[in-house]
Amino acid sequence: MTDANELTVRLRAEADLPRCVEALAGVQAADRYPVDWPADPAGWLTPHGMTDAWVVVASADVVGHMALTPPGLALATATGLPERRLLAVARLFVSTCARRRGVAALLLDRAIETGAARGQTPVLEVETAASAAIGLYERAGWRHVGTSTADWTTADGRLARMRAYVAPAVPLNSSRSNCS
Repeated sequence: MTDANELTVRLRAEADLPRCVEALAGVQAADRYPVDWPADPAGWLTPHGMTDAWVVVASADVVGHMALTPPGLALATATGLPERRLLAVARLFVSTCARRRGVAALLLDRAIETGAARGQTPVLEVETAASAAIGLYERAGWRHVGTSTADWTTADGRLARMRAYVAPAVPLNSSRSNCS
């Protein structure tokens, strides 16, 4: 696999979707994210209201993905900020072969940079059992602002508990980005 210097962050193109679905299939098999495989995985990667989607590529492989969407009322309430001032990170994943190489950090930095350019603050939610993701967000400076119960069940059959996070004002890893 490649090192962080060979990773490129760019807007997702329509032609990237098959490779994104392939990477997502590996993530779902390893981590149960998403909990249930969607009937239309490409559609799932393009949530309603999506403003942008970004990928990280290494050679021709898509190794990371992130969509940006409106936050919704529950996430806005958790942050105490108006919805119009927020930008939600969604559909964030890193392929199993590219983990621990800074891929997620590059995408989170891109969310912060995009939010700053638009005068918005990025926010996200993560299920409380996703300890690796929670550790990543907290190491990257994202601030936990609340926990709530979701309306869906986890793989083990319990109602999901979601931790809400607000991005730091400045990306911690922006010097690593290779932006297109």
